[in-house]
Amino acid sequence: MAVIGELIKKAIDLSGYIMSDPDPVKEQRDILKMLLEKAKFTAFGKKYNFKEILESEDIISSFQTNVPVHDYDKMNADWWHYLLEGHQNVTWPGGQKYFALSSGTTSHSKHIPVTDDMVEAIRKSGIQEIMNLKAFDLSSNFFEKQILMLGSSTNLIEKDDHLEGEISGISASNIPSWFGGYYKPGREIADIKDWDERVKKIAEQAADWDIGCLSGIPAWIELMLKEIIKYHKLDNIHQIWPNLQVYTTGGVAFEPYRKSLEKLLAHPLIYIDTYLASEGFIAIQKRPETSSMALFTNSGIFFEFVPMDGENIDDDGLVKEGAKILPFEETQENENYVLLISTVSGAWRYMIGDTVMITDKSRAEIKITGRTKHYLNVVGEQLSVNQMNDAIRILEKDYDVVMTEFIAAAINRDNEFILKWYISSDKFPDCALVSETLDNALQNSNKNYKVARGKALKGIEVVLIPESTFHKWSEATKKLGGQVKIPRVMKEEDFFEFEAFVNSNS
Repeated sequence: MAVIGELIKKAIDLSGYIMSDPDPVKEQRDILKMLLEKAKFTAFGKKYNFKEILESEDIISSFQTNVPVHDYDKMNADWWHYLLEGHQNVTWPGGQKYFALSSGTTSHSKHIPVTDDMVEAIRKSGIQEIMNLKAFDLSSNFFEKQILMLGSSTNLIEKDDHLEGEISGISASNIPSWFGGYYKPGREIADIKDWDERVKKIAEQAADWDIGCLSGIPAWIELMLKEIIKYHKLDNIHQIWPNLQVYTTGGVAFEPYRKSLEKLLAHPLIYIDTYLASEGFIAIQKRPETSSMALFTNSGIFFEFVPMDGENIDDDGLVKEGAKILPFEETQENENYVLLISTVSGAWRYMIGDTVMITDKSRAEIKITGRTKHYLNVVGEQLSVNQMNDAIRILEKDYDVVMTEFIAAAINRDNEFILKWYISSDKFPDCALVSETLDNALQNSNKNYKVARGKALKGIEVVLIPESTFHKWSEATKKLGGQVKIPRVMKEEDFFEFEAFVNSNS
């Protein structure tokens, strides 16, 4: 393994010399042309005149003029349901081997097609991720160690003519054979469908592994580490995995979990953020000096950006008819955009549901700022999840607490709106004081919220609960698993259901 580690390190170092700096504008134009060429004889390509678009002088403009924006419901109702019925050449050439089951924050399951071309694109992006480790100055010793990928089960659901599972399970089931010696927990454990049983088996075998890198959603990585520490009666995870150096995170913002996660470590790790969605591998963090992630502009996805404002996005978080939609080359730094993607899985001008901010255009670097349906804007407060996260960090500092999870909603009480929060905490300071601090933090960071507080938003109320309550709710609503995220914002009706659960389990 030592020789292999040194060879991998040398290959990564060499790649840094032979790979030229990317040109995201050119790469995006080339990707769109490739997508249109490959799909021009599909049912979708024929309906929307891909052949004519390819012959136009400005392919991007013609593409935007001819092809409408889709969300999942529209894409599925008009096109993807045919794939589930066994039809071929619908939105991408050929048939359909995989469907990714989305199990995020929405209430109904989604079936996202994952074509062979998308599997290959994800693999290509994964190789780019490995090659990029040169930037983090890791020793060759690191490349001798194993990688524990905590995702969903690789035991996919067999249907008549396809397999179904979460994207992390599909990806792990397609890892190259040469990677098998590095991959943990291995297929036997990764195939276990029951989450608790899978984590139990990982804990039992943890002492046999030499883990150098963890990969997975923060909340579930933390739960796994706690189980291992408890099982082996440890003080911290480095007592069993002394060579653990790197954590590649993703799915949700990592910062809310940093403080609680680092309590389980002997020393902090190198944190590398990733952006793998059910629809594709979108971006990775390429530089240690920033938490921003670089879009994969040359790997099977064409990106578009809709300014996140009332002129372009409606109250349900959907793109309005006639909205201003920009290709990457026309975007501006430090503006909030709703992300649209067209992919080698046959998603076309598809609203993935995330909002992003371009932080460095020359490097095509972005930050995820929230979800289109997870903005609080009931009475004009226009709060993003990022702003909420930042305010929670202030609470942690001021009250010396750890707060990893929260759910908020604007609710109507006696014909007046208040903003109510349930926040996890390892300690329980006075909720009235916490509410006041949170209110001040939000007013200082968001002028729209400050205006709303002087008008229709009459108050703010915080309830502190144990973190375990969120996990119990997640499990009770069948949302426990590798790719699952707890929603940060709820509509009033859903919030009251969550509140009832909290009250019944207090």
